[in-house]
Amino acid sequence: MTAGERHEGFVGTGRKQRGAGVRASPVARPYGTWRREFPGADRSVAEAREWARGLLGERVAAPVLDDVVLLLSEVVTNAVTHSDSGRGVDGRVGVRVTCDTGGVRVEVRDGGSATGAPVVRAPDAEAVGGRGLWLVDGLATAWGTWRDDIGATVWFRVAVRP
Repeated sequence: MTAGERHEGFVGTGRKQRGAGVRASPVARPYGTWRREFPGADRSVAEAREWARGLLGERVAAPVLDDVVLLLSEVVTNAVTHSDSGRGVDGRVGVRVTCDTGGVRVEVRDGGSATGAPVVRAPDAEAVGGRGLWLVDGLATAWGTWRDDIGATVWFRVAVRP
């Protein structure tokens, strides 16, 4: 784990190998919750993608992973671009990823914004941006936002596909 990263998942205690009579070394189980903070800077979008891909790459099927990474990228981009996290030198974006039997839930927490709230917009075919929450709305199984005195959170869930 890197600085600023926490794992709230489960770590196995090992299991007896058949016929060997020896305990295996601890193995990470496929489910858990991880948190990490990123600077409120453009470079954090790629760092968050890489971090999530590393966490989930062997835990979920490729189509689920691709959707999670795409949506995470969009939501972190929004946090850096439209919230107070991206406006200050010390701005931070917090990411929490939870992987369970049903899929993956991601929460992105930022410093909030006095000038607006997250909203889905119909994309303009000629616009360079503006598709983030439209993609979340279309690809996520569920999603939402909340705001408090500290900032704002956008969350989404991508379910395991049968």
